[in-house]
Amino acid sequence: MRIEPAKPKKSRWWLILVILGAGCLLFLAFVAGIFALVFGMMKSSGAYLDALAMARADSRVVASLGTPIEEGWFVTGNVNVSNNGGDANLSIPLSGPKGGGQLAVVARKSGAVWSFQRLVLYPERGGSIDLLAPEPLPLESP
Repeated sequence: MRIEPAKPKKSRWWLILVILGAGCLLFLAFVAGIFALVFGMMKSSGAYLDALAMARADSRVVASLGTPIEEGWFVTGNVNVSNNGGDANLSIPLSGPKGGGQLAVVARKSGAVWSFQRLVLYPERGGSIDLLAPEPLPLESP
């Protein structure tokens, strides 16, 4: 009677690595989905959209950043809306051909209307532009 040597077991490390890699990819996709949902909700709020429209329409902001004025992806802050009221406290990154800056927004919602308590652009080059202060009138030439 002849005894054959035992066959070595096949290594399954590749399967473990594939499962771990797939798990990591699923986790990263979940985290990215959460970020996209949160930023999407902030960017679709009335406070965000109104503040962005006001910044793009302000001649001082256009002079500082140039046109077109583009918003950045990483908005920070919060927006709280319940029933007919709400509040927002946001920092919106803006950029244009001449430079960038941060738009600081503090707003309250009453009914369907957002009113701004603070709307200030802080350009990268320093200083600040208060969008709630009236724009200076152009000088008339004599």
